[in-house]
Order: sequence, then structure tokens, then C-alpha cells
Amino acid sequence: MTDSLSAKSQASSQTSSQERETALIQSEILAIAAELSPSLVEAIEQNGPLELISEQKALQKTSQKTPFPERLCRAVTGQQLSIRAADTIWGRVVAGAGQERLIDYFARVEPAALRACGLSGAKAKTIDEIATAALQGQLDSTELGTLSHAERTKRLTALWGVGQWTADMMGIFYFGDPDIWPDGDVTARKTLEKLTSKRRKTVRTAARFAPYRSYLALHMWRYVDATP
Repeated sequence: MTDSLSAKSQASSQTSSQERETALIQSEILAIAAELSPSLVEAIEQNGPLELISEQKALQKTSQKTPFPERLCRAVTGQQLSIRAADTIWGRVVAGAGQERLIDYFARVEPAALRACGLSGAKAKTIDEIATAALQGQLDSTELGTLSHAERTKRLTALWGVGQWTADMMGIFYFGDPDIWPDGDVTARKTLEKLTSKRRKTVRTAARFAPYRSYLALHMWRYVDATP
């Protein structure tokens, strides 16, 4: 009973700490936005405080494990596709692997089988490259998590077909890096441009929000989702 109460108290304390940190970040972002554009302030206030969740840390707390190379392959699958289309194609890929570990499956499967699931030839080749690198021990998430975003990006983009956008998405959502501005993401870039100025480069605008540029990106995506 005592252990149970202690665990609950610790969890409550961690939650309160996270909420305070999220509120502080929201306050700092709003202060910067106020120097740039009333429309940007309105959008961020409309969204409310947003939490950046590291998928890597979240997975460490559960029994469900999604190896980083698999997550990277999933991101490649979703490039330039709607969420629904990407989910459908990925579902076919997973079904094709059956009970086999995905990375092992990707390393041996013929590209034609992946194309039959809906993947382009280029994406099938990229997934094969990722699987090969993973089996060679080049994509250890613990090691990658210790690198800066620039160093990690250099490692990932050395793989054929993995570009800056994919590296940015992995940095934000898998590793939970708080300071990445994904200027290659059309939605984030265009939304920030719309809410500030088309005459000012979004990279320069986003730089004002360091070290919380990932939160700015989250706000741009949330605003688009919330806008009717």
C-alpha cells in the first residue's frame, strides 16, 4: 500500500513538473510572438499549451517497443502522403511481414513486393537501405539520441532517400528535440508565413523562437488542424 501511494505521489509530482514546464514554454513563445504578429499570438493562444512527447522516452516506459529503424521506415512510407493513405500502405507492409521482424523482412523482401503494397520504387529502395544499416548496427537509437540534431541528421541523410524532412520529423517526434524548425515541411512553413509575413524568411522568423522551435512547429500544425 505504501509503495503504491509513493508511486502515485511520484507520478503526480512528475506530471505537475511537466505541466509547469509546458506552461513556461508557452509563455515564452507567446512573448516572442507578440513582437512579431498579432495573428501569430492569436493562433498560439487558440492552441493552448502543447506538450512535446519523445516517442523514444514514451516507449521506454511501456512493454511496446518500436525499434527506431522501423519508425524511420514508417516515416519514409508517409512522405508526401495523407495520413490515411500512409496508414493503409503501412498496414499492407506489416501484414506482408507476418510474424517476421520488420527489419529482417525488409532486408530480404523483393522491392516488387513492397511496390505491390503501394510504395514507390524510391521508397522501397530507401527502406532496404535503412534495413541494411540497421542490421549493421548503424541505427542504434540510444547512440543517436546522444547526438545533436545536426550530427544525427548527417548520419541519417547519409542513407539513400532519407532527407532533411525525415530527419527533422525523427528529431521532433522520436527523440523529442525541442529546438528544430522543419522548414522543409510545407504546412509548417506556409502557416508561419501566413501568420507573420511573406517578405520575411521563415527560417529567420523561427530562429527567434530558439530554443523552442519544435514547439513553434507543433503550433503551426495544430493551428491548421483546428482551423475550419
